[in-house]
Amino acid sequence: MTDPIADYLTRLRNAIKANHRVVEIPASNLKKEITKVLFDKGYILNYKFEETKNHQGNIKIALKYNPETRESAITKLERISTPGLRQYVNAGTMPRVLNGLGVAILSTSKGVITDKEARNMNVGGEVLCYVS
Repeated sequence: MTDPIADYLTRLRNAIKANHRVVEIPASNLKKEITKVLFDKGYILNYKFEETKNHQGNIKIALKYNPETRESAITKLERISTPGLRQYVNAGTMPRVLNGLGVAILSTSKGVITDKEARNMNVGGEVLCYVS
């Protein structure tokens, strides 16, 4: 697999379209950090890291839906930086997703953080994805 982050986002997108409650994804440290950011920003209900025999482990993510309308909290997941075309930004050219309503997830020297946190810390990094 060339792009595990794109696979992660695609599995989430597919589970949301199929109205699944839980999705299971092979784990990596970067995927775990992205999951923590999604949980902190309220896009997912809960998550759990499970160890398996192959030492890679799995991430179980409980997706969040509106109880009345059955719409997902995540409306759009878009991969920005790909292995063939990395997208780096500095603190001055940080993207704003949906004019501040969405979140850009960045990989920085301070860890995996959102665009707002990166602006506050005045750091740049690689734009992994947009979430809205």
